[in-house]
Amino acid sequence: MGRYAVAGLAITLAVAASYWGLAEFAGVDPMISLTVVVILFGAVSYITHGAFSFRGHGDRDRHHIRASRFLLVALVTFAINQFHVWMLVKQLGGPTWWPTIPMVFVTPLVTFALLRRFVYY
Repeated sequence: MGRYAVAGLAITLAVAASYWGLAEFAGVDPMISLTVVVILFGAVSYITHGAFSFRGHGDRDRHHIRASRFLLVALVTFAINQFHVWMLVKQLGGPTWWPTIPMVFVTPLVTFALLRRFVYY
């Protein structure tokens, strides 16, 4: 979990900051901002977690199987983060930085559990 904490924290902070920067300073709708950022960081996350965070795990599966499972986990975590943006910004009218709190403190725990259980076991 140590390697995931290091890599995951770096990626998570970059995603949260990029989301917030696009939404706050570029005037992009918060939900679109998150979508753009997740697409951009998806490949970075896959490569980093496969080569570093979970090195030596998940080697039993062929690449296309592991990539498909990773994509499913990424979609689940994207939905979780979109829910936070929708609820906190769109429904409650909060500032665009509010969703970064659960993005940093909740979603990574769910992501780790799903990646470890279904992708890199």
